[in-house]
Amino acid sequence: MAQLDANDITQAVLDRMADCQDPRFKQVMSALVKHAHAFIREVELSEEEWINTIFFLTETGKMCDDKRQEFILLSDTLGISMLVVALNQIKAARAFQQSGGGAQTPTEATVQGPFYWEGSPEMALGADIGENMPGEPAYYHGQVTDTEGQPIANCCLDVWSGDGEGIYDMQMGEDAGMRLRARFRTDAQGNYRFWSIKPSFYPVPDDGPVGRMLRRMGRHPNRPGHIHMKVYAPGHQTVTTHLFVADSPYLDSDAVFGVRNSLIVPFQQHPAGTAPDGRRMDTPYHSATYDFRLVPAR
Repeated sequence: MAQLDANDITQAVLDRMADCQDPRFKQVMSALVKHAHAFIREVELSEEEWINTIFFLTETGKMCDDKRQEFILLSDTLGISMLVVALNQIKAARAFQQSGGGAQTPTEATVQGPFYWEGSPEMALGADIGENMPGEPAYYHGQVTDTEGQPIANCCLDVWSGDGEGIYDMQMGEDAGMRLRARFRTDAQGNYRFWSIKPSFYPVPDDGPVGRMLRRMGRHPNRPGHIHMKVYAPGHQTVTTHLFVADSPYLDSDAVFGVRNSLIVPFQQHPAGTAPDGRRMDTPYHSATYDFRLVPAR
């Protein structure tokens, strides 16, 4: 019969995919239908609530442009982005161990976030991307190796962060351009070094539908201070990660659930004077050291 009742409609939707030629797409969509229908049954969703959900998603889409990604923010604040990252890292770790593993533990990944901007300028090691920006100066340095401890030369570190007030260049207006972001290449020994600022905690953009959702949930919108790194080299798996400031607030309640203990880094404070790279500093500054470990692409 053509008519379907509440007990039949889920299976009817699944049956309509019988001719799907993409097995993975069919698997994903079948699971989505099952879980979405189960959710609606569990909460007994009203028609008004469903219409409001559609309006919420529509408004979320309207907030997106080339510099703001409200859907990524929605995914992040619901913990979905971090769950995807965590599950994929578990799968990668399992494959890594099955292939023989390595002496070093790979650097953990975390969320990319909504402020990645592809095509940032490539700058020389030791350059200062935080010059004339709000915030306390910070010197970042370390080494990139594989999981056997072998240095990776010419490895790219794509770096970006907000300023000392937690504001990203994408939030600074049309004419701001790229700030506090650059790409650096490791030297022959896999070492990297650059100057920026010590990142500050900040609220994720909360002037849109995601912000209203957070307030209604009784949640704060804040992220602990962090700097983003996308680290990649030929023959190795790319890792997208953060370095979190060890003394920052909100490490225990990150709005996007992205904190990992291995990525929390102490920022050592130094008085004015000669920095480790020989630069003369007229004001106090910080330094942070972190060594990245990339998994060979096997």
